[in-house]
Amino acid sequence: MPDPRFFLSLGPVALAGLIDLTGASPGRPAPPDLSILGAAPLGRAGPQDVAFLADRKHLDALGSTRAGACFVTADHAADAPDGCIPLIVGRPLAAWVQAANALHQPRDHDHAAPAIHPDAELEADVVLGHHVVVGAGAKIGRGTSIGPGAVIGPGVALGRDCVIGANASIACALLGDRVKVYSGARIGEAGFGATAGAAGVVDVPQLGRVILQDGVTIGANSCVDRGAWEDTVVGENTKLDNLVHIGHNVRVGRNCVMAAYVGISGSVVIGDGVAFGGRAGVADHVTIGDGAQIAASAGVFRDVPGGETWAGSPAQPLRDFFREVALIRAMVRENKKGNRE
Repeated sequence: MPDPRFFLSLGPVALAGLIDLTGASPGRPAPPDLSILGAAPLGRAGPQDVAFLADRKHLDALGSTRAGACFVTADHAADAPDGCIPLIVGRPLAAWVQAANALHQPRDHDHAAPAIHPDAELEADVVLGHHVVVGAGAKIGRGTSIGPGAVIGPGVALGRDCVIGANASIACALLGDRVKVYSGARIGEAGFGATAGAAGVVDVPQLGRVILQDGVTIGANSCVDRGAWEDTVVGENTKLDNLVHIGHNVRVGRNCVMAAYVGISGSVVIGDGVAFGGRAGVADHVTIGDGAQIAASAGVFRDVPGGETWAGSPAQPLRDFFREVALIRAMVRENKKGNRE
């Protein structure tokens, strides 16, 4: 289930109700009393969760899922294991989105409450600037300073001796000690997820969290998206420059550095001690090993072994990149020489 500090549970909802909502057809008889409590991915779903299969590469996960029900296309209804009711639809992910929205809802600020909610817990020596908002159930550790106009969402936990800049916002997040979030940064907003629905493109609910470990620094106007289901994690003592974007489900190791305009797509795994030059970008589901270095403006589309330096777009080992550059320059010189003759 999503973390109840950040998401309301609207269930249980009778399976029959989800069938009516999504227009699904059960692929086998369903227990008349089956109720669904949550929406989850195949690998984490339990007997009272509904999951989905949108890509055949996850057929193994479907075969081993413990979900009580799963949205599938007609081609894969027979692949659902015993105990999992296949719900046949044309767009499984879009149907799951409808179900998830009926089962979960992000907690919002209590707009009728004072700016510092009476249920928030603040330790000694917390400093709050003008117009700070702190949501219900938030916890702020001793010695933390929060700048003017910052917004701390319901359930958020800030460790001790943190510094939160002016107009920063933090939601669906747990921060360790000595974390710095500079002005205008956005922590825990919904990551980018969309799919085609019957009436057009729809947002996929993002039901995970952000974890910023001890000593992390997030630069001004940077964004760290909450996970789609898994957590987005930034490891101890990692430092992000201004205008960096970390997508949902990303896991960044310890002691990494990222210069301005770096963009990390969803579900990337980054080891310890990795360095990124400015404007480097990483495609989704890539793994970057410990101690790797990614040059400025590199575009990484495949896994990078630990300890290597990669450059270019598409990125490749630095030596190969320089060889290509030298070859192209030589070809250009020869072409110019031939034109003059």
